[in-house]
Amino acid sequence: MRLLGIDYGKKKVGIAISDDKGMMAFPKAVLSNDNFLMRELKDLVKGHGIEIVVIGESKDYQMKDNPIMRDARRFADELGREAGVVVVYEPELLTSHQAAHFQGKTDMIDAAAASIILQSYIDRMKGI
Repeated sequence: MRLLGIDYGKKKVGIAISDDKGMMAFPKAVLSNDNFLMRELKDLVKGHGIEIVVIGESKDYQMKDNPIMRDARRFADELGREAGVVVVYEPELLTSHQAAHFQGKTDMIDAAAASIILQSYIDRMKGI
């Protein structure tokens, strides 16, 4: 089962994809959050046989939704309907910071953060 991970942002959206067995997450791309985003993601879902989309759930240190989550939830609902996939949330806390620590600040940092979110979900589902 292949999964898609998303690090949702107002300007950029990091994308990660798992291997065919859904065991490992890999950074894929950073897409602009624009009018073409939904179409690009639907094509990606269809082209890669994605069954589950994992979106980072952004919370503050008091475990309250960060301001971006209202838009992210609206986006997730639309993606689920439009692409016909299951959408789940995975807590993301400092994933961009972790990504920068591991690879440095590059153009792919949002994709690396999406990969961390997706791998966290995979590991939690495997009971690791």
